[in-house]
Amino acid sequence: MTSPSRTAVDRPDDNAPGYARVVARTSSWTSLRTLARAMMRSFFRDRMALFFTFFFPLMFLVVFGLIFANTGSSKVTIGVVGDGVLVQGLPTSVLTAKTYPSLDAGIAAVRKGDIPAVVMQQGDTLVLRYAASDPVKAATVQGILNAVVDRSNVAASGLPPKLDLQSQRVEDQSLKPIQFTTGGILCWGIATSATFGAALTIVSWRKKQLLRRVRLSPAPAWTVVAARVGVSLVVAFVQAGVYVGLAMTPPFGLKLTGSWWLAAPLLVCGTLAFLSIGLLVGSVAKTEEAASAMANFIVLPMAFLSGTFFDISAAPAWLRGISQVFPLRHMNDAMLDVLARNQGLQAVVGPCLILLAFAVVLTAVATRFFRWDDA
Repeated sequence: MTSPSRTAVDRPDDNAPGYARVVARTSSWTSLRTLARAMMRSFFRDRMALFFTFFFPLMFLVVFGLIFANTGSSKVTIGVVGDGVLVQGLPTSVLTAKTYPSLDAGIAAVRKGDIPAVVMQQGDTLVLRYAASDPVKAATVQGILNAVVDRSNVAASGLPPKLDLQSQRVEDQSLKPIQFTTGGILCWGIATSATFGAALTIVSWRKKQLLRRVRLSPAPAWTVVAARVGVSLVVAFVQAGVYVGLAMTPPFGLKLTGSWWLAAPLLVCGTLAFLSIGLLVGSVAKTEEAASAMANFIVLPMAFLSGTFFDISAAPAWLRGISQVFPLRHMNDAMLDVLARNQGLQAVVGPCLILLAFAVVLTAVATRFFRWDDA
């Protein structure tokens, strides 16, 4: 006995709206996976991209981590001429004395840049000569010597001091400078990879007419964007794992705080913000060389003005105000809060909203310039 043949009722109706939506949805997700795999393979096959994404920022992490690994040896060396009560009272915990035979010899060394300052006691006067070319060390030395003179004046009066200073760091005593360096280097690495990755991919695919083929294919445009975002997020989390993993090794000694996991939403929001920059650069630039130059022009100055490599709290007020415009500044500050200061959710909510707003606004601007081909 033969089995009954399938009738039209048994077969799905190709023209039914539900079936069409299922097929379209399946095709879209297939296209998304295909594009994501293609972008991921292209990224990991590009040795130059791997270098600037992982190894170049790691070089900065290693250099800064090793330079500031031993903060106990970071003393200011000053010249000392002669002897005296005030000179003997110089605190050796923060100053290193280098003896000179005369004040003129010490001043000559200051002018040559060998030392930031030279000091000599003449009677009841402590004579200080310093170099204005190094204002930070000059201010440090003046502050220390003022404290020495004030303490000596109080001792000479024979009266007990009425006021006292009690100081103590708020962070764990075991924390090392790498705790405050890792977050900035990580944010800069993510900014570089996301911006360059998006910009160069768009320009390269447009020149090879791959964007035009994708546009004419059944795959919807959102799959291209989603694939690029997905690849960038994967790369960002791999970067975080590599950087943090290296910083936690014994030569560096990074210790994660209890709120370290709050770095995850910052990674996501920061990646989206810098992808929008890459989208704008890729939409405007016509060649890969132009895209690379434009991305460098944006990301590198932003890194210096956002406190990635050094603290900008001593910078002029107008410069600190400008830095608030940059998304990297907000990402750096929030990353420092969760990795070094053990701040909670309130430390990342505001920066994440700023980063997302930046991504939305810049993406809207980029769509006005976006081109599927060079025609």
